[in-house]
Amino acid sequence: MAVNALCFCSMIHGLRIKDGKATYVSRYVRTSRLKQEEFFGGAKFTKIGDLKGIFGLLIVNIQMLREKLKVLDVSYGTGTANTALIYHHGKLLALSEADKPYALKVLEDGDLQTLGLLDYDKRLAHPFTAHPKVDPVTGEMFTFGYSRTPPYVTYRVISKDGIMNDPVPITIPDPIMMHDFAITENYAIFMDLPLFFNPKEMVKENKFIFSFDANKKARFGILPRYAKNELLLKWFNLPSCFIFHNANAWEQGDEVVLITSRLKNPDLDTVNGTIEDNLEITNELYEMRFDMKSGLASQKKLSAPAIDFPRVNESYIGSIGKITGMVKFDLYAEPEPEKTKLEVGGNVQGIFDLGADRFGSEAVFVPCRPGITSEEDDGYLLFFLHDEKTGKSAVNVIDAKTMSADPVAVVELPHRVPYGFHALFVTESGDYTCSDELYSMGNVVLYDFHKEPPTL
Repeated sequence: MAVNALCFCSMIHGLRIKDGKATYVSRYVRTSRLKQEEFFGGAKFTKIGDLKGIFGLLIVNIQMLREKLKVLDVSYGTGTANTALIYHHGKLLALSEADKPYALKVLEDGDLQTLGLLDYDKRLAHPFTAHPKVDPVTGEMFTFGYSRTPPYVTYRVISKDGIMNDPVPITIPDPIMMHDFAITENYAIFMDLPLFFNPKEMVKENKFIFSFDANKKARFGILPRYAKNELLLKWFNLPSCFIFHNANAWEQGDEVVLITSRLKNPDLDTVNGTIEDNLEITNELYEMRFDMKSGLASQKKLSAPAIDFPRVNESYIGSIGKITGMVKFDLYAEPEPEKTKLEVGGNVQGIFDLGADRFGSEAVFVPCRPGITSEEDDGYLLFFLHDEKTGKSAVNVIDAKTMSADPVAVVELPHRVPYGFHALFVTESGDYTCSDELYSMGNVVLYDFHKEPPTL
């Protein structure tokens, strides 16, 4: 089979550490889409990157014809499961926001097996975000899905026992891209941002199918977490922007606070281009405040560009604290907004420099002790790294408390690991913590998503 010809498939790269030894594995998520494209020996489904201009319209019509003629079977979804991972109710889930989750099984030797599409006993009939939130206190998972037809957004709560509650439709005026959301102790936060699904403009103006309108406000909707409908949903307006990833959110007096990576004017045509396009990312860390009593909203800049893929200690989801990643922020400290580049000082506590021609994936924070029994930054950052000069890939482990330039450990990998999206760390017991000694952990697995097979 011409596996290398398959585009946008999900490959998960896993590193398992046990008894001081590391084992590496890479496996495709066996989606319905992948199985059918393997059968045909090439890509047959529409890819999001194809949806531009008249060519995009042609691609859509070809897929619709294939579906009508039963060449392609879409009854088990068309998703790629290639964006993110989450662990809930004993299941490791591979996620992409255009489809339902795929459940995976981690075998005793660290290998991965695809179990199949998860529809929560047929209660899930809409797409499922790649960024659901698991409450560290209640064990519940909060999620949503967005679609091209009304209701454009649907909110769901899943109990710690894996039971999905009834859908809560969220009314917004137009179909948009909503990549992430956030939760606090009592609320869920939705983002109606002006990145619109616009097929007419795609064809008429030769644009990508999602287009940004800088003249429209950014709207943030705050809903009680266990609301049965949207009647208590409260909307707030802020200047136009787009957000791919939130860091955290919490409640402070009458205010709901959101820490997020804000993009002023996204150009997805450029994002969909090549490295030679000299893409400049201008994501900046922002604090947004929503006063539930007065109905007013405000925001302030917390960093210079470019900040994205923010992570926190998972035990502190929904509460104020520190933001981790290659750059570490202390939200209790005052920012220095006049700075034009990231450097230590103000609210920036540390920066880990990968070095020239070295690029990393999303860094996962791994606390040393469960819960909030130790300092929030007492743990490690783990991430895949690739050196463009040597062609070698590795997993780096760094001290999150000190952000020392000297890694705690480096695990060299047998071949190149392509750049990917998101990552997850989980132990054999299903939590996200490690013991005092990194290499005396039980079965520890770091998984990272990539959308292409490795180059051997």
